[in-house]
Amino acid sequence: MRGLDYHLTRWPGSDPDPWLLLHGWMDAGPTFQFVADALPATRSLVALDWRGFGRSAWPDDGYWFPDYYADLDALLDQLSPDAPTTLIGHSMGGNIAMMYAGIRPERVRAVVCIDAFGLPRTRPEQAPERYRSWLMQLREAQNFARFASHEAFAQFLIKRNRRLRPDRAAFIAHAWARSVPDGGVVMRADPRHKRANPVLYRREEAEACWRAIRAPLLFIVAADAGSVARFGEDAAIERMRGFVPRLAAVTIDDSSHMVHHEQPDALAAAIEQFMVSLDVIAQVPR
Repeated sequence: MRGLDYHLTRWPGSDPDPWLLLHGWMDAGPTFQFVADALPATRSLVALDWRGFGRSAWPDDGYWFPDYYADLDALLDQLSPDAPTTLIGHSMGGNIAMMYAGIRPERVRAVVCIDAFGLPRTRPEQAPERYRSWLMQLREAQNFARFASHEAFAQFLIKRNRRLRPDRAAFIAHAWARSVPDGGVVMRADPRHKRANPVLYRREEAEACWRAIRAPLLFIVAADAGSVARFGEDAAIERMRGFVPRLAAVTIDDSSHMVHHEQPDALAAAIEQFMVSLDVIAQVPR
C-alpha cells in the first residue's frame, strides 16, 4: 500500500462492514485482541500496523505524520470503497482518526477516540531548538532496548503497568517484540520513530480539522491517565464538544492510558453501546 507492505489483523464476524482499529505509538494492531474478545462475535474488525510499527514495512525516507492520513485513505479505498467506515483509534491512532474524520468527513461513519487529546501546544520560539535536536539526531543511530527473552520483556511491561495481567503482558510482548539471531528480543518498530519531529505541532490546525467532523464521536477518557495534568483545559470534554458537537463521552475507571490492555471489557461495552445507539437512531422513521 503506497509502496509499503502493510500488515493487517482481522477478526471476521458476520457484519459486512468492518470497524477499523488504529493503534497508538509503539503499539501494534494485534493488541486490540482483548477488546475483540469482549465484543460480540458478530462484529467484523480490522486492525492495521502503522508504517514502521509491528509487522508493517519501514519506509526508507523516515516518517512524516501526514503519511498516516494518506495510508488510512488508501486502506479505506480497499476495505470500504463505497461506504463510510467506523474508525476506532487509541492515542496516536485516535488523533489520526479525529484528524481524518475532519479532512475526509464523507469517508467516516463514526469515530471512537480512546484517550487522545491531540498534542500539547507549542510556541514558535521552540522552533530553533527543535530543528537543532532533529539535525543532531540525524547523525546518531537510534535504538530500542533489547531484552533477554519475551518473558523478560513481559515482566518489564508488568513492572511499568501494575494493571496489566500476566497473560496479557505475555501476549503484548510477542506482538511488540521479535527474536533476533544473536539472542534476545527487540521491538518490532523502527527506532527512527524516536527522532524529534522537526515541525512543531500546531494545535490550531488540528482544532480546525476537528470542527469539520460530521460523524458522531465517542470520546473515551482514561480516569487515571493524567490527561488534565498534561493538557490542562485542552483535556476538558466540554472544550472538545465545542469542536465536535456530536460528541459523547465515557470515562473508564481504574485505567491509565493503555485502556484497551487494562480494561478491555469496559471499553468494549462502551463502544458497543455507542454503536448500537447509532444503529437505532438510523432506523427511526423521520
